[in-house]
Amino acid sequence: MTNVPSAAFTDTKPHYNILDGLRGVAALTVVWFHIFEAFATSHIDQRINHGYLAVDFFFILSGFVMGYAYDDRWKSMSVKDFIKRRLIRLHPMVVIGALIGVAMFYTQGCSVWDVSKISLGMLILATILNAFMIPATTGSEIRGVGEMYPLNGPTWSLFYEYIGNILYAFFIRKLSTKVLSGLVGAAGIGLAIFAIWGPYGDICVGYSMTGDNMLGGLLRLLFAFSAGLLMSRVFKPMRGEGNGLSAKIKRGVVSYAFWLGAAAIVILSAIPRIGGAEKLWMNGLYDTFCFAVAFPLLVYIGASGETKSRFTTRLNKFLGDISYPLYMVHYPFIYLYYAWVKNETLTFEQSLPGALALFFGSIALAYVCLKLYDEPVRKWLGKNFLKR
Repeated sequence: MTNVPSAAFTDTKPHYNILDGLRGVAALTVVWFHIFEAFATSHIDQRINHGYLAVDFFFILSGFVMGYAYDDRWKSMSVKDFIKRRLIRLHPMVVIGALIGVAMFYTQGCSVWDVSKISLGMLILATILNAFMIPATTGSEIRGVGEMYPLNGPTWSLFYEYIGNILYAFFIRKLSTKVLSGLVGAAGIGLAIFAIWGPYGDICVGYSMTGDNMLGGLLRLLFAFSAGLLMSRVFKPMRGEGNGLSAKIKRGVVSYAFWLGAAAIVILSAIPRIGGAEKLWMNGLYDTFCFAVAFPLLVYIGASGETKSRFTTRLNKFLGDISYPLYMVHYPFIYLYYAWVKNETLTFEQSLPGALALFFGSIALAYVCLKLYDEPVRKWLGKNFLKR
């Protein structure tokens, strides 16, 4: 762990810095997953095919960190205080993501969505809805592709994150560890059934207000968030005590936890679609392995790990710092990139300079937003709206 002060809260606990770094790696894979959307003929034919699973990793991390940060504070903290803390932590970037989306909207026209037909009044209404986290229905959103938040698509996962925070404040935190285990098991079985026998053969759902998306999105949240919270309650760091082979392996895992975890996230995300359109259950089984086994294991390893060099410590901090801003600011540029590729009928190789500019430009913009907007705004909000 590292004792990294929050920009808003003076009582922030030390961070699991490797988990921060792994969250950043997952955010980077999401950017590439979205870049390759421009060349996918369907969600089955997609490079970085399983990048959507990063959301489940984020939800598990969220539950784990939530339990660690807040479970022992409820004697001195009200539900109102908690909700204010979470809004201060999350909502400034929701707003800036919507504003970037509206500023770029009329530059994103292509055959898939004709932005020229959208009136300024409709765009303003969409901006207000996005900024206040009010989802658009499939028949009323302005882009016409069914997104909850058509100005900044990834905001959908924040919609579920907010639901998870509310459930935690009013309900889940009060459950005994035994009952919480039952909730994790039931939600995991439900999500596995959806993945293996559901209509898609995957859990790439939640971004739309359709029935399947809402069901799948809620199951993703309930399992992953609750699993992370359960892990925070029972967590005991991996130790490599002794001189046997098992102890040496554990010490190696602890010492290289970040690099092992980062490699695992990239590999798990890049695995091609399994089973194709003929055997959807096979890919559903892979998704189930990732959310039920691989990701909890990565959180356990990351929370147990240690950084042995100043470089790795700084890298983890940087990746952790930009992870959320990057997730929230990159997608308006994905719309622009997508439109460029479609309008010019480009191959990926032809568009590679643009893709690289989008990737590194999004990282730079995320850092600028963090330092010049997010941290100052959160600090001001914390100073003026939180009890000391």
